[in-house]
Amino acid sequence: MGKIRWTEKASSNLEDIFEYISKDSKWYAARYARALIGATKRLERLPLSGRVVPELEDPGLREVIYGNYRIVYRASGMDQDIEILAVVHGARDMNRAFREGWEL
Repeated sequence: MGKIRWTEKASSNLEDIFEYISKDSKWYAARYARALIGATKRLERLPLSGRVVPELEDPGLREVIYGNYRIVYRASGMDQDIEILAVVHGARDMNRAFREGWEL
């Protein structure tokens, strides 16, 4: 069973989401952030259960959808450890987001 590791970029994305929602309610922001993190837990058992990110045409980059967000990750190593790379709002252009300096 693989382990999940959040990159600095993905953690920053999650913090931004929390801050945005917390303008209305810190309680709901915390609840949403916990649920979003929870959406990645199945990847420990089923690392390839997310779909390949269609816009990026890289079979190594997959995503899990939670609400309006796309949680982009890759599985690597023998144990299929999971590296959460980013959390991107579904309305954003994924190709543009990658050109904005993601270090993958």
